[in-house]
Amino acid sequence: MNSKMIYLHKVARTFRYVNRCSSNVASNIADSTIFSLSSGYGKCGVSVIRVSGPRTRHAMEAIIGSRRELKARYAYLKSFNHPKTKEVIDKGLVLWFPGPASFTGEDSCEFQVHGSLAVVAAMLDALGTVEGLRPAAAGEFTKRAFYGGKIDLTEVEGLADLIHSETEAQRKQALLQSSGALSRVYDSWRRRLIRCSAHLEAYIDFAEEENIEDDVVLQLSKELRRIISEIRNHLNDQRQGELLRNGVRTTIIGAPNVGKSSLLNMICQREIAIVTPIAGTTRDIIESTHNFGGYPVIFADTAGLHKNTDDIVELKGIGKAKECLQNADLILLLTDARELLENITTLKCSLHEYQVAYLKQLDLDVNSLVDKRIQLIANKIDLLSPEELQKLMKIYNLFCISCKQPKADVVKPFLKGFEGILRELCGQPTAEHPRITHERYRQQLERCIEHINIFLDEYAPDIFPDTAISAQKLRNALKCIERITGHVSSDDILDVVFKDFCIGK
Repeated sequence: MNSKMIYLHKVARTFRYVNRCSSNVASNIADSTIFSLSSGYGKCGVSVIRVSGPRTRHAMEAIIGSRRELKARYAYLKSFNHPKTKEVIDKGLVLWFPGPASFTGEDSCEFQVHGSLAVVAAMLDALGTVEGLRPAAAGEFTKRAFYGGKIDLTEVEGLADLIHSETEAQRKQALLQSSGALSRVYDSWRRRLIRCSAHLEAYIDFAEEENIEDDVVLQLSKELRRIISEIRNHLNDQRQGELLRNGVRTTIIGAPNVGKSSLLNMICQREIAIVTPIAGTTRDIIESTHNFGGYPVIFADTAGLHKNTDDIVELKGIGKAKECLQNADLILLLTDARELLENITTLKCSLHEYQVAYLKQLDLDVNSLVDKRIQLIANKIDLLSPEELQKLMKIYNLFCISCKQPKADVVKPFLKGFEGILRELCGQPTAEHPRITHERYRQQLERCIEHINIFLDEYAPDIFPDTAISAQKLRNALKCIERITGHVSSDDILDVVFKDFCIGK
């Protein structure tokens, strides 16, 4: 066998070894059998109780009192009995899911009973008397699915997001992630990095072969640069996935008595903030979360901003408003329509110049807000003449409203425009272009790029690196991707991922 064939043989062997070492193994699945109420708590029509583990069949036989073989994934109407008292608890459906073709990868079953609190309590008590069974911990069913190789960490977190989703757009994004949209992207990079690492590991044994060296280093460099380019494009998403997952933090600011609280009440269609003719009514931050056109929005009403005040309470309110601005994803800058019109028509200033001057009037650092999305809103248009209103409405990128007289022909365009801003900020999640939904992913991807760049820098012209040390740089890049998917897991990461799961999932 010539050196080229030996080299390719070692690449294949190394690829299999690296891939195997970085994968989860089914042996991590616990030996115990767990059970829990899998549907929601409280009175309902039907409740689902899930069992998973090696003694699932034994648990079924103990409850239904029959050793008859049940057909997989078929629903059977059975009487459920308490194993000790033999008393009938309820009559319902039982479904049998033999492993590995189940959610957890283990033998599993579901008991569907009437949703009475007493029935559920009796069923849980009955299962607790079966030898080898114990109540499940929060998220333990999903954790077993992860350890069993049924899903990776991105799918686990997508499932958690799906459970906690409150809007239609959140549901779509979470469903895509739980179905493996992100997993497929990251697994592609992972496998390509494993292949690069395998080629480099094999090359180490063939350093004396000059032809092989030139070819390997050149091809590795090209492939790694392609991976970097793809990861950077993935990172350049304006944090749309995270905004959609966490909610768009929208802060309403403006001068005192300009109508900020009225705007919040109008958007939310109920009285959330107190509104009076007295300037400075709002002192503290008033937050309210809403589903706006399928997008989650966290509104924050703030104290009126101005420079001239000695009121200690008002100063604290202004300080809190400025702090709130720093965490805002979207700023609604509310102004008086007449004042805006006078500045633009009389002083001949542009809309941008007025906005900058108005922010300074509010005693805000304009430079600290350059990266923020700011939407100017002109309120109190009911005080304008028809001619003045027509002139104001022609101004580009300006929302005109009257919180005092919220007519449909004015409110609808404003709400439609606001929804458009949210759609632009959050984007539209698709299977072809899944978004980053967690800061953890972003951090690991950025570190991955750093490690690859270190490796590439070591192979610059006239530099002769230690190949074995360079190989470690490539392995570090691979581990960053694997920390996202869970192929290289740590207890700290798993604790964060599963901390918000409910019992029974």
